[in-house]
This record gives sequence, structure tokens and C-alpha cells, in this order.
Amino acid sequence: MFNDLVKDAGDHAVQANQFLVVSDGEGALIDPSGHLTYNSLVLAMHKYLPKQQLKYLFASHQDPDIIGALDKWLFSTGCNLYVSKLWSRFVPHFCNLNRADGRIIGIPDEGMPVHLRDTTIYAVPAHFLHAEGNFQFYDNKSKILFSGDVGASMVDPDDIQRPIRTKDDFYQELHTMSGFHKRYMVSNKACRLWANMVRNMDVGMMVPQHGRYFVGKEAIHAFLDWIENLQCGIDLFTQEHYRFRL
Repeated sequence: MFNDLVKDAGDHAVQANQFLVVSDGEGALIDPSGHLTYNSLVLAMHKYLPKQQLKYLFASHQDPDIIGALDKWLFSTGCNLYVSKLWSRFVPHFCNLNRADGRIIGIPDEGMPVHLRDTTIYAVPAHFLHAEGNFQFYDNKSKILFSGDVGASMVDPDDIQRPIRTKDDFYQELHTMSGFHKRYMVSNKACRLWANMVRNMDVGMMVPQHGRYFVGKEAIHAFLDWIENLQCGIDLFTQEHYRFRL
């Protein structure tokens, strides 16, 4: 995980985590972010894997903080991008000329497995959390669920390396998560369906794209108990939010 590559941008950019998975000389980047992080990320990842050995990019959805530097990655590597089929015709707008031709793989709504040498990375449905076509990525060897915006917290980069391990840790951190989830998650129904799915998975760590990460079932299940009851997004909107004012 690379978590401090936008720290010099101050309040002008949201903090974002980028993830490199290396398996027997092949690599995958999960939510590699935008132009602000590209150069720093290339340098940081080089001690683990030269970018020429990068095989895949995985994007949870289409936002610029997820995949804004797509053109640079496609120009400088031979990797392909996996993203929801809903966004597969939109993300080429980040690219010059025909650089994305044949290199964008649309993930079907039900998800799919992608093999990376001695592990498999599964695209896991997380639709409407927060994008209409949205995926998380699960590495079946490390048992890590890379959860995108779900579980995100708005914290200082210096705090991110302190994992959330217990129920008490989670509730102490909740004030950094609550407002984000209430606005960026679309509805309680989507939260409940997602939580039911994750409870049936073997997840040892849950690592979001922003903020601190969760280690162990106590912390992860505390989060699931909270989010499955969360009123958010359209649950909170009324006619007052759709009123024309002069």
C-alpha cells in the first residue's frame, strides 16, 4: 500500500491509497489514482516491481482519483485495465488517440476472477457503493478485500498505518467515516446486500482506498454491523433537497 503520495497537495486533493499486488514476477495495481500520484507511484513501486512487469490495472470505478492517469499507464506499460462494463466506454476519455483500443476489459455485473500467477484476484460486486458500476477486489491468497470507498475514512496520512483491529477501534474512528458514507453510499439497501455478501467471504483484512484499514474479523464485523443499518444517500434526501431557489 502507498498512502502518502498526495500529501504535498494539502487540502486541494483527497488522500488516496494505491495497492500493488506482486505474484511471481507479475504485478497488478488496484486503484492507481490520477496524475498527482503517477510519478511518485512509479518510483515507489519500482523497488517491488518494475512497471514493465505490470500486467493489470484494476479500477473500482471511473473517478479521477481512481484512474485519472490511465493514459500514462497504457503508454508506459503493456498492461490492460479491468473496470465495470458500465464504464468501459467512458474511461477511454482519459486517453489520447486510440491508446485504449483493445486494452479495456469490461467486468460483468456479477464480477469475475482474474489469475495472477499463483493467486487469483476476484472482482466482487459493490454496485452503488458509490458508483453505479462498482467493484471491489479480493486476493484469495492474502485474504485481503480491497474495498474501494467502502470503509473509507478521512484521516491524516500519518495515521493510516495504524490498523483498526477491534470493535472499540472502529467506534473511535467512526467520526472520520460517518459523514463520507452517508453522502457517498447510495442507499441502505445496497449497504445491506453488500454486508450480507462479505459475511460469507473469508476476509482477513479490508483495505479501503481512503484512510485506515481493518484487520481481523472483530473489526470487519463491527463495520458490517454498522453499515448494514446505515441510512445514507437517497434514504436521507427529501423534497427540500430538490427545490429551486432564487
